[in-house]
Amino acid sequence: MILNLSDADVARVLGYEQLIPAMEQALAAFSAGRVIQPVRNMLTIEEGKRYLGIMPAVTEAGMGAKLVSFFPKNAGSGLPTHMAMIMLSRPDTGQPLAFMDGRLITEMRTAAVSAAVTRHLASPDSRILALLGSGVQAHAHLQALRHVRRFDEVRVWSRTPEHAERFAALHGARAMDLEAAVRGADVIVTATNSLQPFLKGAWLKEGAHVNAIGSPRPTWRELDDQAMHNTLVVDSREAALKESGDVILSNAPIFAEAGEIFAGTKKPPRTATTVFKSVGIAVEDIAAARLVYEAVTASQTVV
Repeated sequence: MILNLSDADVARVLGYEQLIPAMEQALAAFSAGRVIQPVRNMLTIEEGKRYLGIMPAVTEAGMGAKLVSFFPKNAGSGLPTHMAMIMLSRPDTGQPLAFMDGRLITEMRTAAVSAAVTRHLASPDSRILALLGSGVQAHAHLQALRHVRRFDEVRVWSRTPEHAERFAALHGARAMDLEAAVRGADVIVTATNSLQPFLKGAWLKEGAHVNAIGSPRPTWRELDDQAMHNTLVVDSREAALKESGDVILSNAPIFAEAGEIFAGTKKPPRTATTVFKSVGIAVEDIAAARLVYEAVTASQTVV
């Protein structure tokens, strides 16, 4: 029987405790060459407003594809900017296993990958988190990062100050101006659809870690060149060099893929200021979908 799982079905079984280590394993396998995965095919429907991404992958644990719509024009409308569907099949027989809503999976696996990278790269003494952006990904990253570090202070900035104030009130954070939020922060998350760089490398303290997960287009930027020329880690070299304006336009050298960090084959200096530029790749979605499928089928078996 092929399962059809809604967003609510996914929400009932998917948690960061299992998802963060699953992302480490999936990306380590990807960087070791044990995954078949082309770079995402992104169709432009309307430049700057509407896109459709096609993301297939074959892993040892699962096979499938995600169709994801990226509609930045939805911001503020009540509709998500990202919506998706994932098809999961068995890699040994090709048998379809499930179709599932991919909105929450996309949200959570993005934050889980950042959390996994943060666990390996950020100082164990990190206590101040700065969230630049106050939307879905800021919320997801706040949840995920609290699984790997204990923050005494959470700062938030948004281009729309009322949004930052609302986020701060909901999550016990401090709404701050941009530069003030970044200076002295141990971990910084950029989660926007900015077209131009707004995070300046001059503001980063030595040894800080940045998770740059927004602006996923070849000409869009969040970080300036100085910020990008710190120790740079990506989820996929090939994907980052095709999709990330921060990487492409800064000409910043890539130190490692996240999977190499997780496998221990690459390790930056302990005091390095690090930047993780995430574009999101299909292997993450397949690994998360497999977690959901196994949790749902296990609960059905118990019942």
